[in-house]
Amino acid sequence: MAGKEIFSDHGIDIPSGASGQIKTLCPKCSEFRKNAKDKCLSVEIPKGIWNCHHCGYSGNLKEEKVEYNKPKYSEKPDLPEKVIKWFADRKIPSEILIKNKIGYGKSFSDASAIQFPYIKGGEVVNIKHRTSDKRFRQEKNAEKCLYRFDEIAKHESDSLIITEGEVDALSFQVAKFNMVTSIPDGAPSENAKQFHTKFDFLNSSSDIIQKYKKIVLAVDNDTPGKLVEQELARRIGAEKCYRVEYPEGCKDGNDVLVKYGWEKLREIAINAKPFPVEGLFTAYDFKDEVLSLYKLGENRGKSTGWINLNEYYTVKLGEFSVITGMPGAGKSTFMDALVVNMVKEHDWKFLFFSPESWPVQRHLQSLLEKVEGLPFAKDGRFSKRMAEDDIEGTLQVISKYFFFIYPEENMLSVDEILSKAKAAIFRHGINGVIIDPWNEVDHLYQNMTEAQYLSKALSKIRQFAKKNHIHIWVIAHPKNLVKDTDGSYRPPTMYEISGGAQWRNKADNGLCLHRPDYIRDETDVIIQKIRFREVGKVGKVTLKYLCDTGEYREADEIQDI
Repeated sequence: MAGKEIFSDHGIDIPSGASGQIKTLCPKCSEFRKNAKDKCLSVEIPKGIWNCHHCGYSGNLKEEKVEYNKPKYSEKPDLPEKVIKWFADRKIPSEILIKNKIGYGKSFSDASAIQFPYIKGGEVVNIKHRTSDKRFRQEKNAEKCLYRFDEIAKHESDSLIITEGEVDALSFQVAKFNMVTSIPDGAPSENAKQFHTKFDFLNSSSDIIQKYKKIVLAVDNDTPGKLVEQELARRIGAEKCYRVEYPEGCKDGNDVLVKYGWEKLREIAINAKPFPVEGLFTAYDFKDEVLSLYKLGENRGKSTGWINLNEYYTVKLGEFSVITGMPGAGKSTFMDALVVNMVKEHDWKFLFFSPESWPVQRHLQSLLEKVEGLPFAKDGRFSKRMAEDDIEGTLQVISKYFFFIYPEENMLSVDEILSKAKAAIFRHGINGVIIDPWNEVDHLYQNMTEAQYLSKALSKIRQFAKKNHIHIWVIAHPKNLVKDTDGSYRPPTMYEISGGAQWRNKADNGLCLHRPDYIRDETDVIIQKIRFREVGKVGKVTLKYLCDTGEYREADEIQDI
């Protein structure tokens, strides 16, 4: 471990002698902005924290930072003949091996292996070892980064090719591309533990990738490869990504090189097709998706963590859900419980814009209670509360899953919230965004009626969720409460939110939280709209509410309506 971090470790320039709270240039977005001199990064020097009001970049100085192990690597100009032949059989000549400093040596206790050095800042920061029987390993505690990091940082063209393995990256060099790289870990399976952390290597290369106008994703033509392709496009932005189409019988770039030659491989990269974005497409553009749907069927959404609720509502990526209910019905508390369930079951990550739960430490109290299953507050009503020693450790764990938009001054518009969500998708791989509540968003009507504005804003939210393959929840309070004949308030519908018809039309799913006055420890979850039948159906589920922690547990009552 090294010593305490300083601001310059993060590219943040602090003027000499500065103290207190200052504003300075953002190392992530300032140079790309039209007004490059705008000091959009707020820094609290004593606390060691910062936040960019433009791109959402935020962070804090840690007492200690990880010092990666830097492996010793001696480039051997003369590779064994069998290694040269191994590459030659794959149509990769020795000059490509020399250019990329390929090595060979004792890598496993029982075998030697080809060595691919990962060079960053002129130093070897990691080594990928590969045996002839396809065993792989990397250096222990070494830094993960893109292969050929220093080469692609030169930006010798407007296009960058990203492959799934080092051999494919070498193959595209044979096809006369130099701006080509590979991801360090290959393709993880969808159910791999901490799937999204497998892409943390992107954090160190965000500045490099942003400067390319075109990103060609030349990953393997199999299920894990398609998952990698989707996740890279989601984080980088589908609008600048292109995908290749390999000839029949070819799984990757090296297969094409071996079977058809470098000219064909070059042609495939040049003719890569853009990812679908807004616009017109032919039916054939969706060939892969249609065939996958035929073979696998339409997947249900992810489990909510409550078995009885799953029959009526599941959470599907690319969708937009609205939650409403009377004041005090527990809409925010339910949302916190839902995301904690999804972290535990699916390893999802979430971004909150929750002004009614500010300050953030109050919101974290709610999340901690649901993680620990114990009250946080010091209150004589509770026989037991969470231990102080457990809080720091739990915070460290959940800090990997929960992120917060917390502007210091003005409220944010829909566009500003989505802009920060886009940054969080790239930097953290978030899967869900919670806007709680809608009336705390800065609504820019700009000569539009409320209905016109709402239609435009909700369409934007729904399209953002679909395009970026995340789920967005918006909590919206009802405008009016309606009493039943017995004098009790009935559950509000989506039509009773201000601009109701638009909420009903635009949302994929609509839920209402309702607590009958006579039963304080029960909450009805009323599913009022489900757009797609594989996600769920209209109905009502009753959950037990635990007021000491704000948790929800399953109850026996399930009722169709």
